[in-house]
Formats: sequence, structure tokens, C-alpha cells
Amino acid sequence: MSELFPSEAERLERFPIARNKVFLAHAAVTALPGRVADAMCDYARASCDDHQEFAEFFATMKEARRLSAELIGASSSEIALLGPTSLGLSLFANGIDWQPGDEVVCYRDDYPANVYPWLDLARRGVTVRYLEVDAPGAVTPEAVGAALTERTRLVALASCHFLTGYRIDIDAIGRMLGERGVLFSLDGIQTCGAFPTPIEHVDFMSADAHKWLLGPMAIGIVYVKEKNFELLRPSLLGAWNVDSPDFIAQDEIRFHPTARRYEPGVLNASGIAGFKAALELLLEADPGSVAARLGELKAHLLAGLDRLGCEVHGPRDGPAASSITTFSPPPGAAPAALFDRLADAGVVASCRKDRSGREFLRFSPHFYNTEDELDRALGVLEAGVRSGA
Repeated sequence: MSELFPSEAERLERFPIARNKVFLAHAAVTALPGRVADAMCDYARASCDDHQEFAEFFATMKEARRLSAELIGASSSEIALLGPTSLGLSLFANGIDWQPGDEVVCYRDDYPANVYPWLDLARRGVTVRYLEVDAPGAVTPEAVGAALTERTRLVALASCHFLTGYRIDIDAIGRMLGERGVLFSLDGIQTCGAFPTPIEHVDFMSADAHKWLLGPMAIGIVYVKEKNFELLRPSLLGAWNVDSPDFIAQDEIRFHPTARRYEPGVLNASGIAGFKAALELLLEADPGSVAARLGELKAHLLAGLDRLGCEVHGPRDGPAASSITTFSPPPGAAPAALFDRLADAGVVASCRKDRSGREFLRFSPHFYNTEDELDRALGVLEAGVRSGA
């Protein structure tokens, strides 16, 4: 048992999914911790006795904003509470005054949510340049530097590749871009809640709560560095983010002075209630301890996969490694069949494809998972490999 939990009973109380399943799909959509579900239910019940914007909710919203800022090292005034991740990324892409000939650099094989908003800028005269990398997901400072030109205005990257689990050096890339006057947009959904996601040298960042942040869907962190408020014009307008005294429209558009300028109307209130509870859970566990625990689980998982003769894709250790472990089974065993076998045994994993159509299995445990659970998953996998599933 990890020192993060004094007993198995407490672990199961905090994470009810572990009572019946081995959940290894946090890089997809997380199962909710008990306290997160309770917070959302409490909000829903309170909304039966009062309207949905009762006074206590605004205190919850303020605290969720503060906790989000604490987690990533930002100011509360730089946080908008919006999701999904694609919403924030689209706000970044659509809010800049692009000029014909401007260039954006991104990685073609990132998750589509961090490709399409930038690709769409072509209709506004923006040139999109794709990174060239040595291995899938291996976005290095050198690869980014090689893609820059005098016309590069923004680089859009993921903090961690969704398939290979390769974590980028956010600080090194951000410093390089800052020195060249290039904006840096980050899709942080695959590291926020799992590993440090430093934003000191990042201009914009979006991360929904439904993966490593252990929160609900369609709520999360949209970060905009304060110095960029005037540069990034809100592209969604409403009564919340534009000055509307007594809900009366004015003749001049004046935005809220903080990142709330990107929140046009009523927010995902029940999601915010659950998100606040998730943030409290992660901060109580201590982000450094969470990251260290994920490294321990990764090492245990790799040892088992090596023993089975699986081919692991992506970094195994070091600063580029994450809790995403994607692998191919030995020849003769089909990933899709093994995925079904795992599901039938109560092991929740992911089956993904690359651009060529090749299938892979992906395990993505979180800090509450145990070595015993990983061994159960490996046992199911071994039985499937032996049977040629």
C-alpha cells in the first residue's frame, strides 16, 4: 500500500472505482473520486432548494479559481474556469489579430483538439508549419527551434503526447520562444494533475479536468498570462465578461479586467463544484508525491511488460517519461482482442491507433492505483498473449 493511503479501506472509500475494477485509463476519461461525485451531488441537491446561482456557489467558484492557480503556479486573475480543452485552445486561436503571412508551428500527430484550431487559421492567411520529430511525440527544444522562422508568431504544443507519453521540456521551450518574441500555447491536459506543468514561460494553457485532474468533463483550467489580456481578445461575448451594469447592454464593449473576460456567461456550476473537490484532493496528496508515485508505478508496469515480451513505445524513464505506457503485445496477439479481454476481466485500459492504422494498448494508472492492481492487469494480459488473443 502506498504511503499516500493509510489503509486499503480508505483508498477504496476515496476511489470507489477500485472496488470492482482496475482503472488504468486516466489518459482517456477518469472515473470520479467519491468526494468529487459527492460535491456535485451536494450542489445539485442545494439547487433544488434555491436557484442554481445561490451564494455559496460563488464562494466555490472563487476557491476553484484559486486552487487552479495554486496547482500551476499562476495568479487567480489569470484563470478562466472553462472546458473542454478544445474550447480554450479555440479561444487562443481565434482571439489573436492574425496578419497574412503569420506562421504557427504545431505537431501534426498531436491530439486533434490541438491541431484543428491552428489548421483552421489558414483561411485567415496564416501558414501552419508542422514539426519534424525523430520519434512519435518526441517534441524537443531542438525540433521546435528548427521549425521557427522570422514569421513564426506562435507555437502550439501538448505538454505530453497522448499516445507515446512523451513529456516536453516546457520551461526550455518556453524560454527559447520568449527570447524570440514567439507566443507559446500549451495543451496541458495530459500532465495537469499528474506531473508539474510550469507556466512561467507559457502564454496560454488549456486543460480539462476529466483526465489526470480527476474531475468532471467540460470544466477545467484556461490560463492566460496577464500581459496577454489585450493581445488575446475574447471571441465569445456575453453579459458576464462584458461590462453590463444591471444587465443593461452598453454602447461600448469593456471586458472584465481579469481572465474572467473569457467566460461569456453562466458556467458549468456542478462541474466547478466537483472540480474544486478534485483540486483539493490532489493538493492534499501533494503534486510532488503524486508524480513520484507515478514513477514507481511506471517502473513496476514496465518490468511486467518486458517479462511478457511486449514492445513499449515512448520514453521509459527520465524527465520525458509520464504515466502513459503504450505498448504492442508480442507477435500473434491482437491489441483489440486483448483490450476486450482486459475489459471482460474488469481492467479498464485504452486501445489506440497511429496514423498508419497500427493498433496499440495504453495503460495510464494514477497515484491511487497499486502494484497489486497492475499485476492483475498483467496477469490478464499474459493469459491473453499465451492464448493468442
